[in-house]
Amino acid sequence: MTIEICVPSLGESVTEATVAKWFKAVGDTVARDEAIVELETDKISLEINSDSSGTLSDIVAPEGENVAVGAVLGRIAESNGASAAPPIPSIPPGEATASPAEAEPAPLSPAVRKLIEEHALDVAEIQGSGRDG
Repeated sequence: MTIEICVPSLGESVTEATVAKWFKAVGDTVARDEAIVELETDKISLEINSDSSGTLSDIVAPEGENVAVGAVLGRIAESNGASAAPPIPSIPPGEATASPAEAEPAPLSPAVRKLIEEHALDVAEIQGSGRDG
């Protein structure tokens, strides 16, 4: 399956960006959540991470090109059944905390999902260190 790498929403009133740098070349292996391309606007510089593992099969927008929000930057050929949207680990029933707000897990960032996956961690066993755990 081929996954398109698209320009995300860039913020209020920002409608286009410039492709600043590709971190990967066509044919390179890409890991899920790995930075693959950097975009620049007059307000921000933003790295775009891969939504899936595979091989960068196509670069549609080369470095220096202006691209609109939603435009296709490139494509990734997924490898061996990789999924574009990995499931977010959740707290098993019976292990929820007392507060209803704390009973549902907060969305996990790509960096956190990557660490959990790399170290084969169980989210339910991780004790939070911030306010209220």
